[in-house]
Amino acid sequence: MGHWAESRRPTGCTVLVFEKGATAGVDVRGGAPGTHETDLLNPTAMVQQVQAILLSGGSAFGLEASAGVSKYLEEHGLGFRAGPVVVPIVPSAILFDLGVGDPKIRPTAESGYKAAQAASAGKVAEGNVGAGAGATIGKLFGMKSAMKSGLGTASLRVGGTGIVVGAIVAVNAVGDVVDPKSGKIIAGARKPDGSGFMDSMARIREGHGVVATATNTTIGVVATNVAFDKAQMTKIAQMAHDGLARTIYPVHTPDDGDTIFAVATGAIPARANYGAIGALAADVMAQAVLRAVMNARGIAGLPSYRDLQSRG
Repeated sequence: MGHWAESRRPTGCTVLVFEKGATAGVDVRGGAPGTHETDLLNPTAMVQQVQAILLSGGSAFGLEASAGVSKYLEEHGLGFRAGPVVVPIVPSAILFDLGVGDPKIRPTAESGYKAAQAASAGKVAEGNVGAGAGATIGKLFGMKSAMKSGLGTASLRVGGTGIVVGAIVAVNAVGDVVDPKSGKIIAGARKPDGSGFMDSMARIREGHGVVATATNTTIGVVATNVAFDKAQMTKIAQMAHDGLARTIYPVHTPDDGDTIFAVATGAIPARANYGAIGALAADVMAQAVLRAVMNARGIAGLPSYRDLQSRG
């Protein structure tokens, strides 16, 4: 995994590179998605493996970063072989972060290339990095009440099986983020006097309509080291959305482009029930959402979870 972040304003992109290829599926739940090559992940489509997945800021403009990832992969001979040509397969999804700073500055092909170039198997940075650099949450009442969010990861090992399930997510939702264990909002739309949270769902129940800000979308990837086919990975991607539903209120709205990819590397020979892996994928996705919020750093006008905690 590799990140790239823009220094002139908060935006960036994150790339997951699979040097040996991986089987993938996708599920889009939001009403305003921005994606690239997701149709190829349909179980009926010919190509069976991907070489990378891109998560990017910059709204639809940020899809340009996938060209840079493709260039990097081509240089390294990674892709679908069509005769003498190698065509890298890079499914991608974007989030809208153009409301933070200069909207003319967004990820480019060079950004995607640099993120792929930086990819490593080491510890993954979280918070204001990569696709989470410009992420914000709690926007039901506009940016004046919003908070800074970011990118989070989580993983678990399944007993003594050697099976690993992991998740990465850039949380850029219109809704609030809730800890499913306590049921309490940990970040979201803030009251004007700074005394706490407005509770977006409570306000919706009172009749407040969702403001069509088009500044949202939570995008992520769940992955496992066992082997599944594309149909099974599509189901795992669907189930992983439960992790968003447990932590983000509201989620999957017309103004969100919520998209989750699911990837199987087949690195170990273990056999697994894909329904059980999907259930675990939802768990790690929920954990990753919380980590995205908890590891974010505040910027001017947009405090973070850490900022509120330090104020008591």
